[in-house]
Amino acid sequence: MKFGKPVCILSAAFALSLAASGCSFRTDESQAIDPPPNEAAVMMNQTENATSGGQALAAGTAAELYVKDSGGFVIPVSVPLPDTGNRPLTAVQYLIDGGPGTALLPKGFTSLLPKGTKVLGLSVDKKSTATVNLSAEFTHYNAVDERRILEALTWTLTGFPGIEKVKLLVEGQPMPEMPEQATPLDQPLDRSMGINLEIAPGVNPGRSSAVVLYFTNRTEDQFGYYVPVTRLTNRTNDIAKATLEELVKGPDVATGLMTALSADTKVLGVNEADDRSVISADLGSAFLDKDQKASPEAVEAVVLSLTENTKAKQVQLSVNGKPAVSAADNKAYTEPVERPETINPYKS
Repeated sequence: MKFGKPVCILSAAFALSLAASGCSFRTDESQAIDPPPNEAAVMMNQTENATSGGQALAAGTAAELYVKDSGGFVIPVSVPLPDTGNRPLTAVQYLIDGGPGTALLPKGFTSLLPKGTKVLGLSVDKKSTATVNLSAEFTHYNAVDERRILEALTWTLTGFPGIEKVKLLVEGQPMPEMPEQATPLDQPLDRSMGINLEIAPGVNPGRSSAVVLYFTNRTEDQFGYYVPVTRLTNRTNDIAKATLEELVKGPDVATGLMTALSADTKVLGVNEADDRSVISADLGSAFLDKDQKASPEAVEAVVLSLTENTKAKQVQLSVNGKPAVSAADNKAYTEPVERPETINPYKS
């Protein structure tokens, strides 16, 4: 297995300055950018079991909570969530440090909402905007975590069907900006804000496109997980192709993130179905190992990255034009591969 270089994420100050300038990051091909990612087999088995009902995360009970890992990345962890009458509200409660979600997280992971925060209400309007009303304790946090807190809230809530944007209230009052680093909140937040932002070498942020890439990491006790990274790259109208090309480049230096895709892998073609529900990705021979099999985590990284950046829900893989791709887990990927229902399932 070949791993890429570790990632160098933008400094918090740079990321926040982008937010303060009104920039947002879009992964839709139609708007590349406006003012504006244990062992591999264990990781794949975790995802498979979660979506097939193989562990306690039975269908309909798991939710992705975005929390902070030991390296400071905001990452999803899928945990059992009570079937309440307002699951998005319950998810926010589980994001509170010291709350009910804390005990469900892997060792070294932490919830990002400040201790003592109370969720005073959550409603979703006809425009798919979730309005979250939080208590005053929400404003008592470490300044370095400001953007992480917003990413955690936004990405957790937009993971629920029917929620596309998030608006924050504190004690029932709108927040024009965050109190520590003045991140603007005058508009609802959505996933175009990015997550774990970084910039490719030599790229001008004002003339760039954003792609979300899924790399891998593992804890000291070998829990393997995927890390979403929003990378700014040269502006393009072909977001799907740019996604694969950046995924092949792998992580940057300094953080220890990994990728199973060989740097020699060539992107031979990327095409979307007319209804945009399926995207076809044709890769070169280097995508396979010496036994002519694909790494299961490489397959998963490709599927997660492409479905995050496009409207597709499935990915048809091929190598040198041949769709009969098999993987080291003895699965055949001759048919389109669906995005998993949950990412990084964890059983405490």
